[in-house]
Amino acid sequence: MNINTLKNDFLLLLTAIIWGFAFTAQRAGMEFIGPFTFNGIRFLIGSISILPLIFLDNKNKLDKRSSTAQSSTNRSSPKTLFIYGVVGGVLLYLGASLQQIGIVYTSAGKAGFITGMYVIIVPILGIFFRKKAGWQQWTGALFSITGLYFLSIKGSIRINKGDLFVLLSAFFWASHVIAISHFSPKVNALKLAFIQYVLCGALSLITAFLLEYMSWILIMKAWIPILYGGLFSVGIAYTIQIFAQKNANPAHAAIILSLEGVFAVMGGWIILGESLGFKGLLGCSLMLGGMFISQSTLFKKQ
Repeated sequence: MNINTLKNDFLLLLTAIIWGFAFTAQRAGMEFIGPFTFNGIRFLIGSISILPLIFLDNKNKLDKRSSTAQSSTNRSSPKTLFIYGVVGGVLLYLGASLQQIGIVYTSAGKAGFITGMYVIIVPILGIFFRKKAGWQQWTGALFSITGLYFLSIKGSIRINKGDLFVLLSAFFWASHVIAISHFSPKVNALKLAFIQYVLCGALSLITAFLLEYMSWILIMKAWIPILYGGLFSVGIAYTIQIFAQKNANPAHAAIILSLEGVFAVMGGWIILGESLGFKGLLGCSLMLGGMFISQSTLFKKQ
């Protein structure tokens, strides 16, 4: 059993928990402000929240400058870091924006299910990036997508233009998972996080200025959800994702991250008093089963 792999899986699970409960905060925040305003402010708050960590990281490197052993991360060029950060930020922005546009024309349940299809898209895209998934990841993905169906879909499923927007966003979420798996071992994770948060926040606010009504009074009414979304969902969870994916197979990571759907339902059940029911429990069980199947190789003798 690989201890480092278990540690990374725990960090990915923690990310899914924070993201899942963030859905509750986002629902509360949307009562006062638009989605682009919410995303713009929370991603900028997230970028500010990790500045002290970047400062401490730089200070530690200066203190250890006399050491002859330097990691490849420290030798990466600023240009490479910037390019990776821009790619990550654009993928975040496109995924979040297309999802929000789609939600206007479809139900939240269908949007959640279709977005979660990135657990299938990731291993498909991974084939083209030499990140092949084993049978455990494919089986776990099928369990997870079935569980998402029971969690999210309440009635018949019919495809409309909103569903197509959300499906397109799932490709960008999947691309982001693969990109982070490729980028994070090569550059400083904190600086990579900072660049992509700033860019995603800036692009979201520009869109908000063009499409939404922005009011400081309304923003202040939503300050608690915004802070949770900024400090926890972005500042902590997205940053943990980057560290955890340094040595994780992207298909395996996608399955664990998809558990945010389970914790979103749990958050609505615990905090908002929403009903769970038999289908919800079945969906949660299938998704958890998918996670355990995907990591069954961890329990084989090394």
